[in-house]
Amino acid sequence: MIFNLTTLATKYILQRLPSRAVYSALLLIAAVPVTHAASVNKSNASDILVVRSIRAAAHCPSDGVRDVKTLSPQQSSQQRTIDCMLMQLQVYQQDDKSARQHYLAYKAQAWLNYAYHKDSIKSRSAAGSQALQAGSLLLAALQNGTDEQLSITTDIPTTSALMRPDLWATLNALKDSGGISAAPRELAFSEVALVWAAADQCEHGWRQSGTHFRMADRWLEQAREAYVNAHDSETNVELESLINRYFKQYTPLDTGDDICRGQKMDSHKLYISQTITIPMPVPTATYNVVY
Repeated sequence: MIFNLTTLATKYILQRLPSRAVYSALLLIAAVPVTHAASVNKSNASDILVVRSIRAAAHCPSDGVRDVKTLSPQQSSQQRTIDCMLMQLQVYQQDDKSARQHYLAYKAQAWLNYAYHKDSIKSRSAAGSQALQAGSLLLAALQNGTDEQLSITTDIPTTSALMRPDLWATLNALKDSGGISAAPRELAFSEVALVWAAADQCEHGWRQSGTHFRMADRWLEQAREAYVNAHDSETNVELESLINRYFKQYTPLDTGDDICRGQKMDSHKLYISQTITIPMPVPTATYNVVY
């Protein structure tokens, strides 16, 4: 039964994502939990406000993306908005953009895929709203030319936790060692996959989280290989040392209680990059949106 639901959900989502988002969606889609069709998301009101603000920020029309030829009437307003934002992110994933812009754009894509999935299963968790807001902030920064002011450090949201300290150590060591230049997409996708996996473990248990932890592991293997191939042996030894140091710091943060409470990452970094973090609230809409 779970296999059939997963297969149907995968087919449903992939039919509606832009073509460049399909590959990442395959690697980021979670096993679908069994939910009651009559379940009501208690945060619907706040979700609508977030979607309205995000739509204004992303300049998405009220009826979704007119460029997409196959829009299902079964899509929610939020899913059409996400489709629109995914298409707009493609601009920042082209060869003429910097590796840092690629990283931010792919991370936004991964957050939006996560939000799309949570909306498609009518999840009652706040994870979907948090993912949607995270993706929208990154897109807004890219569109406004303020992406250089964003920190590449990602705090773990309250719906997730720091699990698999070995993978988090590898991720942040690579980012702090300039790994974004070698593998921006792989680092971005692994980062969101780690957040997604832990959230699933808190909500549904370890059997649900394994898929995304394995995905994150594969992405990080690819990123690490790309980094090693691009640097000399001395630099690679320094990377291994940094990974080990991060692992020792992160291990105590993995409580093993499967309770998600979030995690501030800056306070546990060995050193912080010289980027400036500027709060970027989601712009509010200046026009009425019809749902």
